[in-house]
Amino acid sequence: MSAIDLNSDLGESYGAWKMGDDAAMLAIVSSANIACGFHAGDPLGIRKTVEAAANCGVAIGAHVSYPDRVGFGRRDMDLTPAELAADVIYQIGALQGLATAAGTRVTYVKPHGALYNRIANDPKQGQAVIDGIKAVDANLILMGLAGAPILEQARASGLNVVAEAFADRAYTPAGHLVSRREAGAVLHDTNLIGQRMLRLAREGTLEAIDGSVIRIDAQSICVHGDSPGAVAIAQAVRKTLEADGIDVRAFLRP
Repeated sequence: MSAIDLNSDLGESYGAWKMGDDAAMLAIVSSANIACGFHAGDPLGIRKTVEAAANCGVAIGAHVSYPDRVGFGRRDMDLTPAELAADVIYQIGALQGLATAAGTRVTYVKPHGALYNRIANDPKQGQAVIDGIKAVDANLILMGLAGAPILEQARASGLNVVAEAFADRAYTPAGHLVSRREAGAVLHDTNLIGQRMLRLAREGTLEAIDGSVIRIDAQSICVHGDSPGAVAIAQAVRKTLEADGIDVRAFLRP
């Protein structure tokens, strides 16, 4: 692989409560998953992040979520397909409006938190998300977990997809993310993370938590914007990739 995307979750501050360092991350990443107000973010803060992303030439994605601001979108919800599709449409529409005002556009959709995990293997909710995206713009790309059934489901429904891997998370031998409740689930060593992502880009493989080697087919790498040391991790990943001749760029230019 000669190029790969680097994305991060941004626009998650709310009023006086700051989450992450959007300005620093936008100088590093090539794609920004921007909160749409359902799990985090307020209109003014989201607008500022969208404008900053546009100024940096960073691609903009709608980071859609369950309506769960108190739980930061990390609590599972049993919504009907109609409710979920409408929620997705509403969130994309809100971000599209702010993007238009900033002279840019939304190019992809990445579900957040519990919704991301649920649709990875839940075809019913997955289809609701797909239907919501297509109702707004069938040219929007769906970003999802590498190897998850949702990607093939979206392709079969006519959407283009991008598979992502997580820089700061450990993987099971089956290729799933290790639960945050387990020791070693979140990685912090920037040098180790950089080398892992270089291996991913070069070989399409990662070392699982038990030491086995697993195959991960991913076109994008995510660094969680709210993780401790997120900026340092993103910097290490980009520096390591570029030092080995791998270009960091968005999978679709804004």
